[in-house]
Amino acid sequence: MEENIEFRLNGKPVSLKVDGERRLLWVLRTDLGLTGAKYGCGDGHCGACTVLVNEQAVRSCQVAVKDMQGREVVTIEGLAQQGRLHALQEAFVEHDALQCGYCTPGMILTAHALLRENPQPSTADIVQGMDANLCRCGAHNRIVAAIKAAAGKSKGGR
Repeated sequence: MEENIEFRLNGKPVSLKVDGERRLLWVLRTDLGLTGAKYGCGDGHCGACTVLVNEQAVRSCQVAVKDMQGREVVTIEGLAQQGRLHALQEAFVEHDALQCGYCTPGMILTAHALLRENPQPSTADIVQGMDANLCRCGAHNRIVAAIKAAAGKSKGGR
C-alpha cells in the first residue's frame, strides 16, 4: 500500500508516495536515481548497500523506506560538501583503497560511522569495525590505511 514518506536525504527534504514496505536501497536507486548504494547480497552481510541513517551505518537492503520517516539519510552522493570530497573519500583515493570500487561507498560510510564513535581508532579497532564490509578485490589493507589517515586529519574524518 502506498503511503507518504518524508525524510531528509543528503541534507534536503524528500517526500515520496511509495509502498512503505519497499527496501530503502531500491527507493534510493530506482525512484531517486542515487546509485552509490549497491546491491550485493540482499541479506545485509556484505555492506555494499550501506548508508547513514541519523549518522549510523545501516544496510539499506534490510530496512523499509517507511522506517526513514522523519530521519536523516546520507548516501555516498551526499558525503562531499560544497564540491569538496570528505576526508575519507580523499584518503581512499590517496591510499588507492579501492580496485573495482563496488564496495567503496559502503566502506566509506561504515568508516564514517566508525570515526564518529571512535575518532582515533587503533588498527585493531578499524579492522573490527570494518569486518562486516566485504571487498572481493582484496583492498582491505589499503582501506585500513585510508581510514587511519582520515582519522589523523581530524575528528570524524572531516
